[in-house]
Amino acid sequence: MKRFAFKMYLKPGFEEEYARRHAAIWPELRRRIAESGVRNYSIFLDKDTNILFGYQEVEGENNSQDVEAADEITRKWWDYMADIMEVNPDNSPVTVPIEEVLHLD
Repeated sequence: MKRFAFKMYLKPGFEEEYARRHAAIWPELRRRIAESGVRNYSIFLDKDTNILFGYQEVEGENNSQDVEAADEITRKWWDYMADIMEVNPDNSPVTVPIEEVLHLD
């Protein structure tokens, strides 16, 4: 199991909308994430900076942010979220991997 941490950027004023949409995450997207080997997935919001911090544990080579591995439902979710986040031209979220410098079990 690999650990993967990353940050994304929420547009100002969309904190509640982001939380609302994720509280109602599509069941088919939830299944797709699980089927792809992503476990223990969390997203945190720093309200002072609007930076989203994501963490997940991944079986295999791909994580939920891999554009090359994204399927149709993932791309639809990215399109749905594009109006409230900083995104790339294909509507995938701007994702910056974060280097792990300490891990304690």
